[in-house]
Amino acid sequence: MTIEDNALGAELRRRRVAAGLSLSELAHKVHCSRSFLSRVETGQRRASVELAQLCDQVLDAKGVLTALAPPSLDSLPRPVRTGSGRRAAGPAGSHALRAGAQRHQEFDRLLRRGDLSHSTGDMREADRLYRAALHGAAGDPRAQAEAVIRMARRWSDPGQVDHELLHLLRNSLAELQGDGGAEAVGLRLRLTAHLAKKVSMAVSEDTAAGRVGPEEGAGLAADTLSRLPADGRDGRDGRGVRGLQDGRDGRGGRNLRDVRDVRDVRDVRDVRDVRDDEVRCEVLTECRWARYDFAPAAEALALSQKLHDAAVRLDSPYFHGEALMALVIDQLRTGRVYSALATASQYRKYAADTRSVLATWQRHTLDALLDLWHGRFDAAADWILGESPKYIEGLHADLAVPADALRQTRLGQAFWLLREQGRMAELFTSDLAEDVERHAYFPIWRAGLALALCETGQHAEAADLLMGFAADTVDFSRFPPSGWAVPTLVVLAEACAALDIQGGYEARLRELVPGLRERLAPHDGQEIALAGWPTVLVGSTARARGLLALAAGEPETALGHFRQAAVPARSSQPELARLRLAQARALRGAGGPGNEAQARSLLQEALRSARAYGMAGLAAQCGRLLEDSGRD
Repeated sequence: MTIEDNALGAELRRRRVAAGLSLSELAHKVHCSRSFLSRVETGQRRASVELAQLCDQVLDAKGVLTALAPPSLDSLPRPVRTGSGRRAAGPAGSHALRAGAQRHQEFDRLLRRGDLSHSTGDMREADRLYRAALHGAAGDPRAQAEAVIRMARRWSDPGQVDHELLHLLRNSLAELQGDGGAEAVGLRLRLTAHLAKKVSMAVSEDTAAGRVGPEEGAGLAADTLSRLPADGRDGRDGRGVRGLQDGRDGRGGRNLRDVRDVRDVRDVRDVRDVRDDEVRCEVLTECRWARYDFAPAAEALALSQKLHDAAVRLDSPYFHGEALMALVIDQLRTGRVYSALATASQYRKYAADTRSVLATWQRHTLDALLDLWHGRFDAAADWILGESPKYIEGLHADLAVPADALRQTRLGQAFWLLREQGRMAELFTSDLAEDVERHAYFPIWRAGLALALCETGQHAEAADLLMGFAADTVDFSRFPPSGWAVPTLVVLAEACAALDIQGGYEARLRELVPGLRERLAPHDGQEIALAGWPTVLVGSTARARGLLALAAGEPETALGHFRQAAVPARSSQPELARLRLAQARALRGAGGPGNEAQARSLLQEALRSARAYGMAGLAAQCGRLLEDSGRD
């Protein structure tokens, strides 16, 4: 029998076709069967308000479909459960069974709607739905843990610890402590991975969680990763937690509700056999981020590659997006720029498919990063100075995502655009300088401000700032070995190079340079320093090491570093121009027959590139050095 007034079905089909989605694709996104959705479109079945709302969100229909939903509704087909709670068991009465089934169904509904809101970029609505699920699942620790895990996927302000989530994660771990079931083991593993990441977000003692710092978070992540087997497949389809065993590690089971130090969470029981790709994806995603500041870039790349493989098997849009972004970030950091271009192309397709405003923001941010690296400054400016502020304003007004994360990304790209174009003076005549100072708790902004002062002729102020920075961080020894420390060190090396060229700061450079060289020593070869997650590529680590060697009076050592820097520089004409200028300075410093002629040739090449790409500051510097050589 066909429903007489099928306005909803007709409008749904029209919008689905216009969006380029098949029945199967839309059905997957709204969590129902293809056949059911087909019958809704043809008027053979009524759609619930819930289904209409989900279709509204996916098709961006702005409430039109919901308004067409009839008042008398059939319920949606019940989805396959994904381990979000335990079933009521035993010979209870039918009324109790129905009540329990309704609670589980409502829990699934809230999680499903929260997931959809999260996938479209509305984190505020997703958080509201997850909180409702958490509240409604009172008395069911497993279901509540699932809700907390979903909440923990939200963005937090960069560089700071999210204390609310730390509390929720620790409480969930405590509630599951005595549960020896296979599902509970997987839940504990996922919760611990999130806990490790949230603790590791701090960038200083001021932003840490009490006595617990990012080192503890990175250690907890390493411990959690060690519990995953080498392969996540179970010999069939790679899905389902099968054969999970809870083994004690001999240290006893302390109550995690009373834990004050995150290291005590390592008493979570061991996992002998994890084969659920959802567990695997969650652990790899969160633990990779938790170790981001403490593991070499090559190690992070290996984790992101494993995550990508697991996400493909799981066929989860959320983890697919997380895996692609992690992969492109680590490819860029390890100097694999051309591989990163291919991955970025996949991310663009993912963003178009999901139509999430957040994924769209990340896609444009990634495109702007690549435009800056390749010297397409006009294209980068269109986004950074034109469209990006509009996105931030809209997302901030809706409170959909933490605005500070977006603002810092845009600020970093605007800063670097001004630097590349030789317009750094505009930083101090706009509101950007105030934003830089407001975020000075993040070390890279202090380094950036020192560089900006150098490039606007305020060398004395820059030197004072650098000396204070070194004192606060005990000659930079408090920096982590990787992650945000690398771009910070590279920017500091650029500032030291500017002081070296200016002259008169030799005594201060003797104090600053050794600590910087020691911290950058493990980062050589083809690495490129990536600021943000991601924001800008600030240059190769080998070139930065060469600049520091020059400042230390070791031109021959500098030339060795510059030869290594030539490999990653080949993918960027702006980076190559800066490298040629640095090589020319080193050749002059080394002296010897033919070096002056070679240095002059390099400066001329750098000058041509700087003029061609509109790098006014670099062009002026090359011109001055050429004039000096002419006078000599």
